[in-house]
Amino acid sequence: MKKNWFADARYGLFIHYGLYSLLERGEWVWNREEIPIAEYKQLAARFTAKDFDADALCRLAVDAGMRYVVLTTMHHDGFRLYPTELSDFHVSNSGAAGRDLVAEIIASARKHGLKVGLYHSLNNWYDQPDSVAALEDPAAYEKFIAATHERIRDLVTRYNPVDILWYDGWWPFNADGWQAEKMNAMVREIQPHILFNGRNGLPGDFATPEQHLSAPTPWRAWEGCITMNESWSFHAGDHEWKTEAQVLDLLTRCAQGNGNLLLNVGLTPDGRVPGPCKRVLHNVGKWLRKNGEAIYGTELFTFNLQERDDHRGDWNFYGPMTVKEKSLYWLIRRPCGDKATLGGLENKVLSVHRLDDGAAMPFTQSGSRVQISGVPITDETGLWPTLRIECDGPPVVYQTGGLRVPKAPHPHYDPCPSDIAH
Repeated sequence: MKKNWFADARYGLFIHYGLYSLLERGEWVWNREEIPIAEYKQLAARFTAKDFDADALCRLAVDAGMRYVVLTTMHHDGFRLYPTELSDFHVSNSGAAGRDLVAEIIASARKHGLKVGLYHSLNNWYDQPDSVAALEDPAAYEKFIAATHERIRDLVTRYNPVDILWYDGWWPFNADGWQAEKMNAMVREIQPHILFNGRNGLPGDFATPEQHLSAPTPWRAWEGCITMNESWSFHAGDHEWKTEAQVLDLLTRCAQGNGNLLLNVGLTPDGRVPGPCKRVLHNVGKWLRKNGEAIYGTELFTFNLQERDDHRGDWNFYGPMTVKEKSLYWLIRRPCGDKATLGGLENKVLSVHRLDDGAAMPFTQSGSRVQISGVPITDETGLWPTLRIECDGPPVVYQTGGLRVPKAPHPHYDPCPSDIAH
């Protein structure tokens, strides 16, 4: 497997599901509320996953325009969604006995042409000795680390092949403490093709900014993992669902930074996708079927506030821009009438077309200023219209804080490090 599939994937579905879902207060509920271990363990009898439908989840991902899925095989609480001989705390000793939710997801992902990643926490609050004991006692540390490595070996041996091993929960150790070089080498010996994230203390094959979209500098493969509301797992009190426009904004920013959006859904206690998530994902998927050319396979199109360097992009108040080869895509998020004017384009425009219906758009160009007419308020899906501006070379948009670009050396926007949170 080449890394190219990940760099070009752009959009994935993150699924948080486990015992914590039953309490409907987030995946850290055991920790945050200091629930007695005996009380928390009793949840397993109630964990039926009766509405967990791996095929429906993967069909939703495909409908949404996603290219891969990542499932929480075991979160910090130590409860596995797969059977194992290494612990008594797993799905086969629960109300969902006889099922293997990880195997179900992998089979459905393959059926629907999706790549698949397995999230797995290094931390483990259930098995003993736990991470706290490992910090306190050298002998406990040796047992804890050996058990962690054996647990990961079991996972990647049981499910081979998969495409991503998504580490998380790296408290309380760094790469040396987790013996991460040894860990990765063991996994790669079993699955040479697999990709790692960087959450065992090593950089990994890709970066995972969480709840923000910050492309690494210098650039390397990355994905922003973002929640659909403000919670990773299902939270009965969290109704702050992202809108279609907010998801499109996230996707566009990932496309500009040549990264991926891993958008998270926390399943209900029974294993269903919350209604608001289904609606938004479906509508964004409709938009992507018309306008996905502006999102998938795009190139780096960012800008630096101080130095120009080799950055080609800039900001615009009508909406964001992405690029691919000689095409500049302008997503008109905030239309103002039926005209849109773009300044700072350093290319000659050859043509302008709508992506949704392919219609040619009338335009005029005077130097770096392009005026486009007939811009719709929405596209055919009711969301942002997207224009493909064909240029005579790789598109470059550049403006500054002045009314023209100075011929002398100059800062892009900020002459010194800014105290503004950009």
